Amino acid sequence: MIGKVFAAMARHRRGVLVLSVPLAVGNAATTGFAPSLGQLLFLPLVVLALVLLVLALLSLQNRPAYFVVQPQIPAFGTPVSAWKVCLAVCFLLPASAEIGALIRSSKQDNLWTADSILDISWLLLVALLLAEAWRGYGVQLRPHGVQQSWILGSLTVPWEALPVAQMTLPADRAGALWLAYAEPQLVRRRGIPWRRHALRTDNVDPGFLAAAIHHYVCHPDHRAAIGRQEEYQRLLAELPGRHGGNQSNGNL
Repeated sequence: MIGKVFAAMARHRRGVLVLSVPLAVGNAATTGFAPSLGQLLFLPLVVLALVLLVLALLSLQNRPAYFVVQPQIPAFGTPVSAWKVCLAVCFLLPASAEIGALIRSSKQDNLWTADSILDISWLLLVALLLAEAWRGYGVQLRPHGVQQSWILGSLTVPWEALPVAQMTLPADRAGALWLAYAEPQLVRRRGIPWRRHALRTDNVDPGFLAAAIHHYVCHPDHRAAIGRQEEYQRLLAELPGRHGGNQSNGNL
């Protein structure tokens, strides 16, 4: 049941983020222009932020073993992380209060204090979280290789860069899938990649991801079909006991 809730939240993440904007704007306005009213909203918003934080932590424990079929790319992508949505909204609420505090400081001609500069840095971090949640970045298996993207950069690992030797499967709750490269010179990085030798597994079962990557490393003749629904069904049949009941199409 909780998995379906997180899946729905991830699927409708942009609607959730859009709905959170009026709440954040209202909190910033009351904090900046009507502090007494802002104090009344403080406790309910703190409770809401704590609930979202708990949901984010629970979502991290829910790692589905399936891919999203993306024929338009083409790719098999990891599902969107519900925890990113929860965490982005959770941080947006106190960040809106910081905006209100900056508004008060600007009215007092005291905007560029040390605390204000820290507040602006905090707001930039929240903006990155919102952008990450909006786009739903993750790991994609593509015909040419494995690609991992996030808001600040990407890592592309061609299939030829990975060794054919059996991969060591990660622990069930591993936070990352570590990669060994047979041809490291083929690996491409853009911007600031999350990591050079690891793929994030906060939104997918690490064993399932490792098994799928190993399958395509060992079966190059199947790579061209990645992104097709029939190929996804064939892949699931090749990975017995690795896939869950949720199979999905659509965009990340």
